[in-house]
Amino acid sequence: MGRSLTIGTRGSPLALAQARMVAGLLARASGGTEADFPLSIIKTSGDLTQDRALADIGGKGLFTKEIDQAQLAGSVDVAVHSSKDLPTELPEGLVVAGYLPREDVRDAFIGRNGMRFADLPQGARVGTVSLRRQALLRRMRPDLDITILRGNVGTRLRKVEAGEVDGTLLALAGLKRLGLAHHVTELFDAVSFPPAVGQAAIGIVIRRGDVVTADMVAKITDPATGIAVSAERGFLKALDGSCRMPIAAHATLADDRVRLSGLVLSADGRQAFDTAGEGGADEAEALGLRLGKALKAGLPADFLAALKQ
Repeated sequence: MGRSLTIGTRGSPLALAQARMVAGLLARASGGTEADFPLSIIKTSGDLTQDRALADIGGKGLFTKEIDQAQLAGSVDVAVHSSKDLPTELPEGLVVAGYLPREDVRDAFIGRNGMRFADLPQGARVGTVSLRRQALLRRMRPDLDITILRGNVGTRLRKVEAGEVDGTLLALAGLKRLGLAHHVTELFDAVSFPPAVGQAAIGIVIRRGDVVTADMVAKITDPATGIAVSAERGFLKALDGSCRMPIAAHATLADDRVRLSGLVLSADGRQAFDTAGEGGADEAEALGLRLGKALKAGLPADFLAALKQ
């Protein structure tokens, strides 16, 4: 073991599980122990504000800002993030060094008393903070009462069990990492219910120019996941994506070709605009940018403005 690294992470059970996963992988890859990769638990603005939608308090950077600051100050060497929480533009001096192999990208429905989504009665209450999930749910079932449901995974599951809502949606990947996939009552396929950009991928951020850390992280990251997520993030960037916009994207890699599908919806789910295309693995981000710009150019003049209000 040549060098120890401090890993910055949020303090939620899922964030800690993901950070410990990275610590274990780095320990095995370097011939060290997990003690060589201590965790630094950092509260973020997103963790401290639980009573409002993310779009109302600043968006995605709320889950990364304080960790970014710790990295730039030198107290954290490596940051571990759920990739869907990463802004499209990182602060100057930080870069995504890579991603762990991607988990299942699908969204999972957890219904009260084991109820499936199709069995929800008219007007049933479903809780989710994601605008993408809200819009997709309204597209499928305009009769539902969609409400904001924040909190960590365990909190949301308890609120379903307590009857505060009739059901909720969570990423299957997070449930699996926490050993909670047995709560799932139904899985939505990634075609009819496409995932968020970067969903199910764990991103690792380092300081730009830190070659030693980059070499260590390269031993545990998955290039194929990096290519797919780069395409999705390019699509999001082209659309000036934010937490106020219901955007979905899913990229896959096969035979050195990346295929990307993307979707933008109105908040009520009544309008949906999609696109798809493919390109070489070496132009993944460019593919996402190209598809995103083309889709944006074809949107009705008032569509994006209405979303950002």
